[in-house]
Amino acid sequence: MERGLFWLSLLAVFCGLAWAGWKEYQKVEAYRLWAEQFERAKYDLYAVIGQQGDELTWGTPTSQGIVDTKTFSLKQVQSIQLLVNGKVADWNNPPPKGRAELEFSYTNGAESIRIPFTEPPLAAQWGQFLQKRLESY
Repeated sequence: MERGLFWLSLLAVFCGLAWAGWKEYQKVEAYRLWAEQFERAKYDLYAVIGQQGDELTWGTPTSQGIVDTKTFSLKQVQSIQLLVNGKVADWNNPPPKGRAELEFSYTNGAESIRIPFTEPPLAAQWGQFLQKRLESY
C-alpha cells in the first residue's frame, strides 16, 4: 500500500513537470515565431524585446504568444540606464545577480519605460548596444 502511494505521488510530480515543460516550450516557440521579424531579439522570463532599425518592441511571453506589446523609437529616447534592484548600475561591471531593468527616458519628458531582464550582464550588453545606436542618431 505504501509503495503504491509513493509511486502515485511520483507519477503526479512527473505529470506536473511534464505539463510545466510543455507550457514553457509553447512560450519559446511563440517567441521564435515573433522574433523572426526583428534584426535582434531577446527572450526572457520577464519580457521579450525585439529591435528593428530604430524601433524597439517589447512585451510579455505567454504560451499563446507575445502579449502587452509596446513599441517606441530610439529617436525619442534621451538616455538609457541600467537598473539592478532599483539602483543605477555600472554598464561595464554589472552585478552578477539581481532584478535588472533597462530604463529609457524620453526627450519630451514623458514617463520612462522599464524593460525587465533576469540577468544584469545580459541587460548591460543590450543597454550598451542600444546606447551606441542612440548615439548614432
